[in-house]
Amino acid sequence: MSSGDMSSEYKEKPCGGAGQPLTKSENSDGKKLLSNGMLRVHRVLTDEEINNGRPTWWTELEIHGKVKNLSPALWQLTHLSCLFLNNNNLQRLPPEISQLSNLTILDLSHNKIRSLPTELGDMISLCHLYLNNNQLRVLPYELGKLFRIQTLNLAGNPLSPEIAKIYNEPNGAQKILQFLLDHLTINTHPPPERNWVMIRHADPERPIATFTVLCYNVLCDKYATVNQYSYCPSWALNWEYRKTLIIKEIRTYEADVITLQEVETEQYRALFYTELKNLGYNGIFAPKTRAKTMGDEERKYVDGCAIFWKTDKFDMDKHHVFEFSTIAMAKASGSENIINRVMPRDNIGLCAVLKIKENVYANHNFTGRMSIPANDNVVGNPLVVCTAHIHWDPEFCDVKLVQSMTLANEVTRVLEEVSKKYMITQQQVPVLICGDFNSLPDSGVFEYLSKGQITRRHMDLKTFREDTCLEKFSSSTDKNILSHPLRLDSACDLTSIPFTNYTLDFKGMIDYIFATPQSLARLGILGPFDAQWVQSNKILGFPHPHVPSDHIPIMAQYAIIPTTHQRQPPPPQQTGQTAAGVIGSGYPTPPHHSFLR
Repeated sequence: MSSGDMSSEYKEKPCGGAGQPLTKSENSDGKKLLSNGMLRVHRVLTDEEINNGRPTWWTELEIHGKVKNLSPALWQLTHLSCLFLNNNNLQRLPPEISQLSNLTILDLSHNKIRSLPTELGDMISLCHLYLNNNQLRVLPYELGKLFRIQTLNLAGNPLSPEIAKIYNEPNGAQKILQFLLDHLTINTHPPPERNWVMIRHADPERPIATFTVLCYNVLCDKYATVNQYSYCPSWALNWEYRKTLIIKEIRTYEADVITLQEVETEQYRALFYTELKNLGYNGIFAPKTRAKTMGDEERKYVDGCAIFWKTDKFDMDKHHVFEFSTIAMAKASGSENIINRVMPRDNIGLCAVLKIKENVYANHNFTGRMSIPANDNVVGNPLVVCTAHIHWDPEFCDVKLVQSMTLANEVTRVLEEVSKKYMITQQQVPVLICGDFNSLPDSGVFEYLSKGQITRRHMDLKTFREDTCLEKFSSSTDKNILSHPLRLDSACDLTSIPFTNYTLDFKGMIDYIFATPQSLARLGILGPFDAQWVQSNKILGFPHPHVPSDHIPIMAQYAIIPTTHQRQPPPPQQTGQTAAGVIGSGYPTPPHHSFLR
């Protein structure tokens, strides 16, 4: 057994190197180029170095000597990045090897191994795996989960004809991994159904207008690539497979209002609009701004946002498209920040002004206007529904904030029109803002939308902190505060929904349903995705054969509060403060209404 020393100045290349250790008589710099082109990165200390007490730091371990069995203590060395077990007499590999979760190199060559444990597929840090010159005939399908593998050596094994044929093709090692992943037997059952969580109940003795709203980023086909989601079998990334599950998921919840993001233009026409129309929905769609510059064929693959509503409960009065880059340029035409950072991002928002119909009361057995007091009747009143897909890149948190400010500003403008037409105040109009905001609950975007304001010194604004152009998006007279006049409350928080996006590299809540609590009383939400299912089945991320998008849908139920019953919340809390009774916003929750309990 031997371990190696790394000098402090040495910087290991990604995934390291492989080969025999240097002896005391070899190069003192600890580097040796091997015949396979890799660089040996450790060596044995000289007697002088040992006598001088030179400290060692090793993450590589070699075990040689015709070893037949391995000590269980080996699996406790979880700091190891390289393990060399080559040139021994091992006949089997214990499943406990998967505990070495930091290994990037595993050399099992020149042994007598006949089979591999399925747990080897859980070692997703592996970059180099040497299995050559063993007695392997078949490989576990789970090996296909090793999506970081750069080197897979299988030479010198009595491989089955099917495996051998693929391995001997050009780029055979990678083809083997893809073959194994594509044929991985999904032994897991589908995830359990998500439970509905009631927050408050409507008075069954009163006619209450209620509806449900669903928000879902469906992951458009052009983004669902093997390179991006290499942990997912390619067949499960295929749009023909995923679209069936997506439509099934949407049908399961039967929401009265549906807001979707990452809908491709052609798929809106050929799939979503057609399928949902058959289920009693109507809808609208808008692609990202870039579609304007493209020909008919290219435009088909541009993604955008869509809104659907059940036609027995709502009619559409009017709709609006918010092109964030265009609006920002018009408002702040001299700002270099706007030109350089906001304008190149072509995200959009989509808004529908819906008119409420009698069937919003259908679930409460009130079948006609005569059963509803005139002052309580919301039939014919407006409901403003918006959806947006905010820029994704974490480095552009300032752009996300500007896009969110633009969205709030444009919704406010729509409310001015709606309030005049329906002869009610802007604050009395019920508003929903749903979407993929690509922002966590501790972000400036969430603070701005939910608290109604943000300080100009917020770190997420970056260079915009000194840019006076943002004052054109603010309703505040205080130049140190950037605000909007909407009163918005998030339907979900981290205690109820730990994540809405789940991938290998990122897990968190970035999708939201915001509503105006003075006019929409939240009755319940769709509960969280089953974390136990994810953990017990070692799910690396979504998409997955049972989960068609990297996002999960979120859903809420609301009661529409008649204008005569609305109670305005107090002014927002100061930025950074939290008040008792706050549910994801800077506004204390309005008192329960007489028809809610």
